[in-house]
Amino acid sequence: MPMRKREFLKLSGITVLGSSLGTPATQASSTPPLPTYQQQFNMSGYRAPKIDTVRIGYIGLGNRGSGAIKRIVHLANVDVKALCDIRPEQAAAAARTFEGTPHKPKLYSGTAEAWKQVCERPDIDLIYICTPWSLHAPMALYAMEQGKHVAVEIPAATTEADCWKLVETSERTRKHCMMLENCCYDFFELLTLNMARQGYFGEIVHAEGAYLHDIIDSFFDKAKRYDLWRLRENQRNGNLYPTHGLGPIAQIMDINRGDKMDYLVSVSSQDFMLAPRAHALATTDPDFREFAGKTFRGNMNTTTIKTAKGKTMMLQHDVSSPRPYSRLHLVSGTKGIAQKYPLEGEEGRGRISQSHEWISDEEYKALEQKYQPEIVKRIGEMAKQVGGHGGMDFLMDWRLIDCLRNGLPLDQDVYDAAAWSVIAPLTEQSVANRSSSVDIPDFTNGAWKVNRPIDISMTEGGNTKVKS
Repeated sequence: MPMRKREFLKLSGITVLGSSLGTPATQASSTPPLPTYQQQFNMSGYRAPKIDTVRIGYIGLGNRGSGAIKRIVHLANVDVKALCDIRPEQAAAAARTFEGTPHKPKLYSGTAEAWKQVCERPDIDLIYICTPWSLHAPMALYAMEQGKHVAVEIPAATTEADCWKLVETSERTRKHCMMLENCCYDFFELLTLNMARQGYFGEIVHAEGAYLHDIIDSFFDKAKRYDLWRLRENQRNGNLYPTHGLGPIAQIMDINRGDKMDYLVSVSSQDFMLAPRAHALATTDPDFREFAGKTFRGNMNTTTIKTAKGKTMMLQHDVSSPRPYSRLHLVSGTKGIAQKYPLEGEEGRGRISQSHEWISDEEYKALEQKYQPEIVKRIGEMAKQVGGHGGMDFLMDWRLIDCLRNGLPLDQDVYDAAAWSVIAPLTEQSVANRSSSVDIPDFTNGAWKVNRPIDISMTEGGNTKVKS
């Protein structure tokens, strides 16, 4: 059975006051818990004080982290103060990115807790976390306790308990905790979000998202995956990486802002590829011996979700089968439908229809011109030049910095980080119990009924400069 909110609170000791400053974020408070969790402050729509120049500390400088620092040099109004990685050579390599720039970051490395020194610096506003999954929540919690806003890679947490801790800490400290779900900023996803906001699809009744990506080789790449952490994570059986597909459709369906995810049902196939490969390597390579005889998640996981308003969502996850990449972005409403993947025509082009046939290329271009979001009009071409998964990573970073500088609500708040991340452990529970239904927590504590949808019209802000 899933852990109910009351049960979690009794175990974790979360209260309105929470743990005191200086207490490790992963430890439970000794204060007696309240019988149920009470929202301390609604972070949805929260406008934090403006920060003219956003001072940033980066933790984790591997694949995602190294890409993030290469993008940030193209933004004005930021000051990179610190770079941290447990590997000294990785930190040193990252520092070279800033040669010839105004940024003079200090390096932190060599110990497992060097990252805490970055969080404790008084001259940093934003901690940007790109570490292995198990470290995301502890680092985000500690950073908020030190008075920092947080941008954390996906997933924000791997347990339901840590999702609740992120919510409690963000509300109490009034510090943003944004999960870096870059797919929300892909061009077709932004287009369909704007179209949905303006009623083109009518009432949205169903949506689908996925992460289908053949990356099995990377799980066994000791150079790419520090300490083989990603292979270790895949010993859990469920949808371990739901947010790429879920994030964009959750925004379109006003999840946490007019509707909420109510419950899910999840089923996984058997594992036909990870275990045989891990077991074979264990016979010849000592680094893989811990995986001998272990079980791994199934090749394909399919999860269905029902919302409080009776709408449905379908998510899929498969990262070990040989197949073309797909995020299966599908939006279906009472007046029309949009779908991306498999791609047709121009790169990145999705498909749209209000009948039984897809519209023509000419009609598509007219719709694209009419519904193109302001953020794409302003910096879309520059984002494509800078790069980062086709430009969506740069759009995400620019938007985050612009919101912090102008005191605007973030597109993704802590409730999104928690609700999207908790799908992974809940699917594990469902799969382990013959695909039984599992309730999805309401991290907004009922505020979803009054929270307003995300505004992507950019009627405010938009003044953060981009360097050529």
